[in-house]
Amino acid sequence: MSRPLVAIVGRPNVGKSMLFNRLVGQRLSIVEDTPGVTRDRLYAPCEWCGRKFDMVDTGGIEPTTDNEILLFMREQAQIAIDTATVIVLVTDLRTGVTAADKDVANMLLRSKKPVVLAVNKADSTGAVDPNVYEFYCLGLGDPIPVSAVHGHGTGDLLDECLKYFPEEDENEDEDDTIKVCVIGKPNVGKSSLVNCILGEKRTIVSDVAGTTRDAVDSFFENEVGRYTFIDTAGIRRKSKVEERVEKFSVMRAQMAIERSDVCLIMIDGRDGVTEQDTKIAGLAHEAGKASIIVVNKWDLVEKETGTMEKMRKDVLRDLSFMSYAPVVFISALTGQRTDRLFELINYVNDQTNMRITTGMLNNVLADAQARVQPPTDKGRRLKIYYMTQTGIKPPNFVIFCNSSELFHFSYQRYLENQIRSVFGLEGTPVRIVIRQKGDKE
Repeated sequence: MSRPLVAIVGRPNVGKSMLFNRLVGQRLSIVEDTPGVTRDRLYAPCEWCGRKFDMVDTGGIEPTTDNEILLFMREQAQIAIDTATVIVLVTDLRTGVTAADKDVANMLLRSKKPVVLAVNKADSTGAVDPNVYEFYCLGLGDPIPVSAVHGHGTGDLLDECLKYFPEEDENEDEDDTIKVCVIGKPNVGKSSLVNCILGEKRTIVSDVAGTTRDAVDSFFENEVGRYTFIDTAGIRRKSKVEERVEKFSVMRAQMAIERSDVCLIMIDGRDGVTEQDTKIAGLAHEAGKASIIVVNKWDLVEKETGTMEKMRKDVLRDLSFMSYAPVVFISALTGQRTDRLFELINYVNDQTNMRITTGMLNNVLADAQARVQPPTDKGRRLKIYYMTQTGIKPPNFVIFCNSSELFHFSYQRYLENQIRSVFGLEGTPVRIVIRQKGDKE
């Protein structure tokens, strides 16, 4: 990505995520009055004064810690610092300058990157709070008072960031990428898969369920295409979700499904399809997303002759409403068959974007009716006039007939199968709307 990158860093609980949400204009990052809620790097596009750039939110930096998760968070923040065009150090006006602020400021000074100092929680308007001047001791230039809650000072902050941007490049426009959302239960290997694909520790991996909290976007490009992989929090049963943070995590995962093009539904190969897997797959199906069923941890499954084919049949039986989705068996730990995912992602994305002419559709419709007569009821026969496609992602079709009541669900499923047998449409749901003569649009 050639666009400038602004990294938001600071110690825990100074309001980085709230400021990030304010600047990008979306509630992407989880905001909770608890240290350590944000863990992975969270990217989002931003625009100011006609200039497009990317912004990254990071976890709070604890300069001295032995905690494994906090060490990972610091590592993630360091990667954001290393790749950033400009760094925004967020501090807290209410607590003043702390030892942790000084340690983070020294860390940023050693990076030799441009740093803009934001003093958050300056919520009052009017004269500048005299306590702001205390932050000059960090040696980072003029502190800019901002309020992430009310939005005061955010324009001045972005103006300061823009001063450090390079000259605008014609190729900075947003890439035409396929957004791939990785969903599943906790601990099925979603973060491990994203890290395996990217070849780096992009998201924190731990055996502790609930390690991933935000929906984390990662850009990846290879010889077959451009992708944004969205790693999401594991979705547990509602009755098991008690913490507020986890509720927000599940909401972010559902929002990630909505904004994606393709969903990778991850299943633990040792457990097979569980009831919760069925519900998670249902979220992608109901949202009309192209999907691939990814059976992970295949390296840990004891195998005999025909084990894979048996598992494939079991998966398609248990997820019968998604019989259109291809099934792939991988190991995110060893990288086994993960390279196959790219051709499948491209394929199902093409299928969900497929457009079929009305003429071709009606040829298939006439042939289908000749094979199986439309149903009748009390002497009345269903008459189908014509069929047309009205949309993509997923493919939407409208069938016009004399009576929607005569159009039995089984005949609708038959026509869908006929369309799939001719045009493919593998990996994508299909929406069919029945409209009878005289219906208003």
